[in-house]
Amino acid sequence: MSAPALPAPEQTAMFREAAEAGDAVARQLRRNAAAVQRIAARLRAAPPRFIATSARGSSDHAATFAKYVFETQLGYPTLSASPSVSSVYATPLKLEGALFLAISQSGKSPDLVRQALDARDAGAHVVALVNVEDSPLAAAAHDVVPLCAGPETSVAATKSYICALSAIVQIVSQWNGDAALAAALDALPDALRATWKLDWSALVDGLANANNLFVVGRGLGLGAAQEAALKLKETCGLHAEGFSAAEVQHGPMALVGAGFPILAFSQSDDTRSSIEKVAGEFAARGANVLLAGGKAAGARTLPVVDAHPVIEPMLMIQTFYRLAAALAETRGFDPDVPPHLRKVTETV
Repeated sequence: MSAPALPAPEQTAMFREAAEAGDAVARQLRRNAAAVQRIAARLRAAPPRFIATSARGSSDHAATFAKYVFETQLGYPTLSASPSVSSVYATPLKLEGALFLAISQSGKSPDLVRQALDARDAGAHVVALVNVEDSPLAAAAHDVVPLCAGPETSVAATKSYICALSAIVQIVSQWNGDAALAAALDALPDALRATWKLDWSALVDGLANANNLFVVGRGLGLGAAQEAALKLKETCGLHAEGFSAAEVQHGPMALVGAGFPILAFSQSDDTRSSIEKVAGEFAARGANVLLAGGKAAGARTLPVVDAHPVIEPMLMIQTFYRLAAALAETRGFDPDVPPHLRKVTETV
């Protein structure tokens, strides 16, 4: 019996849902404006000692982005709190006076809920970024910022990930009163719609027969690199690892030789020169380098929509999602139903 025909990329839920990101972000920014202003006013009146994040999977990549946004735009040290410290080891963390940011699409994972409750008991102010507003995680938080992504049925999270990033930026822009960042965020929905139309077909051509891949970013773009690597694994059956451009030279570079594929994300900030340098070094070894943002000798350039550097990682991952759906079909996978995975993972 022959295998069932795969859906065309544009017929998949992953494709349709990712295409909705611009509308979802516009909806989110409108709906959450007053609530985020209240949260920001509280944070200005009672600044936290530090910030801690709690998340799993794609949401943890959003937390990586949050770390760099909070640290570069506000100067607050931001750490990733491991949920298992609460759920498995039952060790109370000293979080008094902290801002505790819990990020989840479903809000159902018991370990995240347990850690949010423990953080609250420890004296942290808990803010939940969650798509399911009546979830246990939302109930555990002091404040809830709905992601407003709408239903997301594909196992691969797309628009909910982008909405998590935009919610983080909305909080920060209101907290520090950065008018330029706020204006760039207001322009994000249209920019997402524009970036969806860009031609990244070189990604499909370059990775159709690949077995391994490095995805490289740095700073604000590191979370996007981690997210892209995860999506390539779960939707395309491609072994991919996300690395910081600052870390990939500490060992992983030894694996790169002729034909080895590299995907690099480079936003327009002070990290660009280091990413271009690493991309050029990889290309000089004969690697197949695809570079989004910036230029490097020997690398193929993927087109991008220019924006504020905090915004650009969201635009790059949006374009990536469209091509990941196409790459999955090319490699013989249905991105909506990856083998052995399910939409909601309730980790304990």
